[in-house]
Amino acid sequence: MADAVGYSRLMAADEDAALAALNRHREIEFDPAVARHNGRIVKLMGDGTLVEFASVVDAVDCAVAIQTAAAAANPPLMALRIGINLGDIILQGDDVFGDGVNIAARLEPLAAPGGICLSSVAREIIRDHCGAGFRDGGEIEVKNIAKPVRVWHWHPADGAPSPAPAAPARRSEGPAIAVLAFDNMSGDPEQAYFSDGIAEDIITDLSKVAGLTVIARNSSFAYRGRAIDVRAIGRELGVAYVLEGSVRRAGNRVRITAQLIDAATGAHLWADRHDGDLADVFAVQDAVTLQIVKALKVRLTPAEQAGIAAVGTANPEAHDAFLRMRDLHFSPGLNKAMWERAIQHGRRAVELDPAYAEALGHLSVLHWLDWFNGWSGDAFNTIAARAEELAAQAMAVDPGVPFANIATAAAARWRGDLDGAQASAAKALSLSPDFGISLYISAEVALVLGRPGDALALMERAVRLDPGMSHMHLQLLGQAHFLLGRFEAAALVFRERTLLARETDIGRGWLAATLGHLGETAEARKVWSDLMAIKPDFRMAPRLTRFGYQRPEDPALVLEGLEKAGLPTGRDPSDAPSGAQFPTQRQTPVQR
Repeated sequence: MADAVGYSRLMAADEDAALAALNRHREIEFDPAVARHNGRIVKLMGDGTLVEFASVVDAVDCAVAIQTAAAAANPPLMALRIGINLGDIILQGDDVFGDGVNIAARLEPLAAPGGICLSSVAREIIRDHCGAGFRDGGEIEVKNIAKPVRVWHWHPADGAPSPAPAAPARRSEGPAIAVLAFDNMSGDPEQAYFSDGIAEDIITDLSKVAGLTVIARNSSFAYRGRAIDVRAIGRELGVAYVLEGSVRRAGNRVRITAQLIDAATGAHLWADRHDGDLADVFAVQDAVTLQIVKALKVRLTPAEQAGIAAVGTANPEAHDAFLRMRDLHFSPGLNKAMWERAIQHGRRAVELDPAYAEALGHLSVLHWLDWFNGWSGDAFNTIAARAEELAAQAMAVDPGVPFANIATAAAARWRGDLDGAQASAAKALSLSPDFGISLYISAEVALVLGRPGDALALMERAVRLDPGMSHMHLQLLGQAHFLLGRFEAAALVFRERTLLARETDIGRGWLAATLGHLGETAEARKVWSDLMAIKPDFRMAPRLTRFGYQRPEDPALVLEGLEKAGLPTGRDPSDAPSGAQFPTQRQTPVQR
């Protein structure tokens, strides 16, 4: 929230001059700075402005740039106060509401003229990036907010905030694009998997291009069936381009239409239609992908060109079975019945084409999903043997397929070979820079190895690619903040996860530990009570052992938080549920 200093007094003295000064500031510095830092001006309120950012770092960098430029301008620009907060918001049309907004509005008047006032939760996030120049302002009572808020101050006279020298460099981003779910025009709802598969294949191919930033399916498909202006989608997902299309399948004939749209203007950059036999669908997908790359003026390397042209299988029936498997695999509500159907389709795909590396990789990962959901009831070693065999087959067929490397990374991680898991996940990322699952497992391995800073950077990239990311991504993001000592940020993330995954036990366990460190004992005990209602035999210590942390201080910090709240830690092995079996360190399945 930004507000002009003394604007009412200036208006009383000379309305025209005051308005001209405000407009000059907005035109010369404020609006361009917001655009440069990926912000969105939500609304203007006289001399006040509410701006939304997807990243706290961007918000602070933007505010510092605005205030520094204003202080150095000749003639001087109008002085502003800026308040910044991180919090949940409620979207209503183009407007935003909620405590996150209210606190930002309360912080703004506390800033010095020409300065910035930052909430402590926001300062935790930017501490290693540009937090060195902020001064502790102590705790304050905020109107209509139950708990005091700790604040931090910065002013241009204090000198520019200095970034930590070891801060990891961000991956450079090219043009950002979202591929929406293609409309199923076949007249048969059962064919939705096929139209989704076409769009997913295009996402997969575009993700192989290092010069593009591609939003994940989970977020771009969320607009299915909603009449939303493409320009609004562009703002919400932070993309410059949107691809939409439709698929009509009748027998062995298929028609695919696609159009690339400029998200800023809503203008169509190109549109095309392809008709052909089902066997030609691979060539059509390649053509659409290459047209997008050409329209965005992105230069392909020979390896990227070859990666897009690689179709995985020449068997249309195998590809159809694969699409059915993948559609079920990525369904948000995946359950035992859906998993069983996915396994059947996957087995059918590899029966029809034993050299289908992508299908083998997905089938391998589906077996690991069986392990930590207990769907088949088989023992760890039985499931692991199947998953590892399928991953090995995928790598033997084509080590250049990203999902083959993901399956190999998963097998290595859950067997305890962390170096192997890290190498395979890195290879998948090199083959497909925007592969969200690679980011996830890379972050998980970084946490196990005691590198929460690296995990945080990976998960922040995942957030950029998947703004509507799953609650499991939030679990890793919260753990990274927690292990870096950023308890307020961790509490925010874990609260969101428990809202999205109402049956999560481990998420509530971490939230209770986080609240213990924050001294929020009453809330911690309420969270623990809810956890016990969901899973009465839950024990935190054995669950942390399953995760396989290599640094003893990491699980110790979690258990310390529970102790501070007066909650049981489950350290005593006799507290484990009767008959419970936990894998050894060489067998550490991912938590759920």
